[in-house]
Amino acid sequence: MSADDWVLHVDLDQFIAAVEVARHPELRGKPVVVGGSGNPAERAVVATASYEAREFGIQSGMPLRLAAKRCPDAVFLPVDKEAYEEVSERVMATLRTFPVVVEVLGWDEAFLGARVADPEALAAEVKQRVAERTGMSCAVGIGDNKVRAKIATGFAKPGGIYRLTRANWVEVMADRPTDALWGIGRKTAKKLAEAGLTTVRHLGTADPDELAARFGPTMGPWYRLLAQGAGDTEVTATPYLARSRSRETTFQADLTDRASVEAQVSVLAARVAEDVLAEARPAVRIGVKVRFKPFLTYTRSVTLPAPTSDRGEIERAALSLLDRFEWTRPVRLLGVRAEFHRDE
Repeated sequence: MSADDWVLHVDLDQFIAAVEVARHPELRGKPVVVGGSGNPAERAVVATASYEAREFGIQSGMPLRLAAKRCPDAVFLPVDKEAYEEVSERVMATLRTFPVVVEVLGWDEAFLGARVADPEALAAEVKQRVAERTGMSCAVGIGDNKVRAKIATGFAKPGGIYRLTRANWVEVMADRPTDALWGIGRKTAKKLAEAGLTTVRHLGTADPDELAARFGPTMGPWYRLLAQGAGDTEVTATPYLARSRSRETTFQADLTDRASVEAQVSVLAARVAEDVLAEARPAVRIGVKVRFKPFLTYTRSVTLPAPTSDRGEIERAALSLLDRFEWTRPVRLLGVRAEFHRDE
């Protein structure tokens, strides 16, 4: 990269909630929670919450009933996937009006590859044009690679601009916990802490051989590079390809017998198989998620003997995974997932 090559990460603020507020302006400034059918009395989880709702401790993945307890005055709305996809497409089309390479990451975020002397000025133009054409607010992270740009967006939210590069990486990141890094979640951070690596500085200066011995020859050294801010600099306009397709159902009444569980898994597997066919890419791995009462969630997965789009094979693989669970509690949710080859 030259001195004028930059990676920008554009992340729409509270995207799903923002779409709903745009459709219902009277909700602006109110705590809005989107999830399930919009009925907090039913079993479903929060898809997203507005900033006003988050002030009450409401988070994505939380049961709607708990969200209602934390904020009884919140407005609950059903998920409307088609509406979110339509707005997302308009946002991505807006980003493509700039002289940049646009790499779509999902509904609400994208990397921009730009050659520009003033990346902050470009970021400001992006924010303004997205707001004017779609009504959406976005934060923009600026970096000298994807990792730094992505992390920078966290400092830019909501609706701001932040630059994170090699020049200020240590100053900004060194004393933060390891889960401040893109790619390290709470479980990995806990394992790192057990090894005495509690901060980005500790991880970035750790012995690579010791990391390899403890976390594996690939992941161990990679964690160290991540803590040093290393990352990919190439932004590609290759169309976004989902890594997996999944379907799940939350039951309003618990399932208490194996036959009912198998019947529901078969239904979900059939729907996933339809999604796999629509993707025109075969599945290489099948996973099943089970949430037991009261809220204990477990997943099991299996690599298929050969890539397939066949409904029967996907269903058989999903059903076979049921033997890997202990059926000692009622079931409140089931899910089936098909994973695609990641090099595609």
